[in-house]
Amino acid sequence: MSNNTLPSVVERSRTLKLNLSPVRNDGAFVLYWMIAARRPTWNFALDRAVHWARELGLPILVLEALRVDYPWASDRLHRFLLDGMAHNARAFERMGVGYYPYVEPAPGAGAGLLEALGAQASVVVTDDYPAFFLPRMVRSAAERVRVAVEAVDSNGLLPMRDARRPFPTAFLYRRYLHEALPRHLTTYPREHPIRSARVRRFGEVPPSLLQRWPAADLPRLLGSRGTGALPIDHAVGPVPGVDGGAGAGRRVLRRFVQGAYERYAEDRNDPDAGATSGLSPYLHFGHLSVHEIAARVFDREGWSPARIREDRRGRREGWWGLSVPGESFLDELVTWRELGFNTCVVDPEYDRYASLPEWSRRTLAAHATDPRTSVYALEEFEAAETHDPLWNAAQRQLVTEGRIHGYLRMLWGKKILEWSESPEAAFDIMVEVNNRYALDGRDPNSYSGIAWVLGRYDRPWGPERPVFGKVRYMSSENTARKVGVRRYLERYGR
Repeated sequence: MSNNTLPSVVERSRTLKLNLSPVRNDGAFVLYWMIAARRPTWNFALDRAVHWARELGLPILVLEALRVDYPWASDRLHRFLLDGMAHNARAFERMGVGYYPYVEPAPGAGAGLLEALGAQASVVVTDDYPAFFLPRMVRSAAERVRVAVEAVDSNGLLPMRDARRPFPTAFLYRRYLHEALPRHLTTYPREHPIRSARVRRFGEVPPSLLQRWPAADLPRLLGSRGTGALPIDHAVGPVPGVDGGAGAGRRVLRRFVQGAYERYAEDRNDPDAGATSGLSPYLHFGHLSVHEIAARVFDREGWSPARIREDRRGRREGWWGLSVPGESFLDELVTWRELGFNTCVVDPEYDRYASLPEWSRRTLAAHATDPRTSVYALEEFEAAETHDPLWNAAQRQLVTEGRIHGYLRMLWGKKILEWSESPEAAFDIMVEVNNRYALDGRDPNSYSGIAWVLGRYDRPWGPERPVFGKVRYMSSENTARKVGVRRYLERYGR
């Protein structure tokens, strides 16, 4: 299902006007401030920038900046982002699009750069992303820039602001999704938005700006000395053998679709089976588009929207009209992933304990003083120093590889709840440890997964247990009986 045959109109529901300033006719370029969809292809925000460039007869300048004072900034996260910036620099140079990579050498050093570029632009286009510090940053910037600023949603197959209400369960969201999604399945971002557009080539970034805010020396930052001089967390190093960027993400996608995809439904919960996709870091950093991933799956299956089964609306399987692994993968990629984005849009407290369902907070409060078999401090969790070999193995995978196998991530969270002084403390520990080490942390789905451990998107379960109350319980013993963990323990055990 090639998107080259589909319209590239950016739907109105994907575009958000952030200030009352006008589009200027006398600007020097269209500025795309790339902050979340960090890729040169399959990108609705870039499509929107191309629209303005053609409308105004102007070139495009892409600003991709990297702060040093974002929460949990580390060598691991910086390196993954810098890999992506190096890929984007090469790609935009081939396209004739201006590309301005900026990496802060110190906190606050980048202050004023966006306003300086905005003063020379006709319009600013940026990414609409609902989590982490990005919404606050974008709102603040739009107030300071004296030209029109638009934010464009490239996050999911369904525009994330389409549903303006919360969904307490995945089942209810899936029903809504199956009703609303079909009308959006014929509008994809262009795979190559510049190639088919007659956009003027960009000249040079004004020297006065480069003198004040020098463009990043990407080869040096990616070299042997790396990011060592930057004031970020050097204790969390890059993941060996894992590269960031759209090119690397596309290679991971190709391997998955041609290999483990066929076993996904049957084996994805088995840590020893190796049937996970490995795509979540690339989705989180915007190096891959959900539309590109879906298109590759649809091409593999020879799918078209005509195969949708309306009689299966709300069902976990059968609605798409795909194979069993295809149905399973799309339910994770679309239903569960986009449910997390919906929560971030409609609930400003999505990243706080107070956002949990009332029933789960009530039952956890009733058992908050129950005796714990063990209580560990944050530092002990981080160091994988618990009495549980399987939990320790999952934590070591997180620290060394920046990820935990999906099924074991659920167990990881449940045991933190069981071994923390209070459910509120457990929530804070999960956020801190996950967001510090996980390549796909700080994401709507990070908070979905953490909150699911404590009852979000779930229902009360029986029997009522100590510490957990009516919140779903998991144990390492039952997990080891359900799925294969022998090789996993050999790899990540002491």
